[in-house]
Amino acid sequence: MTRVCRACLGDLREPGEYHARCVRRLFGSTKVPRLDIELAKLHTAALAMVGRTSLSGVQKKLSVNLSTDREMLQVAAGKGRYILKVQSDSYPALPENEHLTTRLAQLVEIQVAPFGLVPLREGSLAYVVRRFDRLPDGRKLRQEDFCQLAGLSPKEKYDSTAERCVKLVQQYASEPLITTLELYRLLVFTWWSGNGDMHLKNFSLLTDDQWIIRLTPAYDLLCTQLVIPEDPLALPVCGKRDNLDRDTWLQLAKYAGLSEKAASRVLDRQSAVAAEAASFIDRSFLPAEMKMQYGHLIEERTKRLGSSTDRAV
Repeated sequence: MTRVCRACLGDLREPGEYHARCVRRLFGSTKVPRLDIELAKLHTAALAMVGRTSLSGVQKKLSVNLSTDREMLQVAAGKGRYILKVQSDSYPALPENEHLTTRLAQLVEIQVAPFGLVPLREGSLAYVVRRFDRLPDGRKLRQEDFCQLAGLSPKEKYDSTAERCVKLVQQYASEPLITTLELYRLLVFTWWSGNGDMHLKNFSLLTDDQWIIRLTPAYDLLCTQLVIPEDPLALPVCGKRDNLDRDTWLQLAKYAGLSEKAASRVLDRQSAVAAEAASFIDRSFLPAEMKMQYGHLIEERTKRLGSSTDRAV
């Protein structure tokens, strides 16, 4: 049986559970740090530190940091360089789900922060991702989610549309056209990967140390339909939360001021990675039944997207 890396899901031909390059990218060291804390205690720490987040309020996360000797990951009370997400009591395999979905986002050149899976003491896997709003010297960059930019309260994070997201990018981003295209690519992927929980707080703009305002790396990427069947989009696209197709996305592109040619390249690219995505799903750490469900969803969404060639025939 082929061994796969717990970070990139690529083939492993070296000792251990990760490629050395993946460990360096994520942790800046040659070995994976230990997380010697029981799952039950992590649940308690997560709830005390940051509350409950996303997916109907059950996905728990906490801030962690590398120890000085880089041997361990330690709870960091909000000042950590990493975010750790552990298994949920209510929904199965959320860390494995987010890990795979984030890896699939990379297939269509969506920017993400370094990420991977790490084992807890009792053997379960947790998802770890390096924070993108922290500079190496510890300074925090300015990050504003779309709920803040829209002047809405967190309780109103579902009370908006994809079109509103486009307008926010065009109002605040330093390079509006480039960032609009990046947002469009992310919105398409969100639907294609069955994510019904991408609300306003799951999109953000970041002001870097050069005062350039752009989209943050994508975060909180999950296939929610694996645990909430038929979960509709959090933010409607052209008035639709489900049953979207290529025409829906071309309509959004027109609204956003993107050319049909540029939009078609995005849609065709998303369709073109279906076979590679199926391979990653198969080698992921999801349970077998979830792999099958995810594969069927990707196949169905890819058919809905079609291609420029299909439309020309």
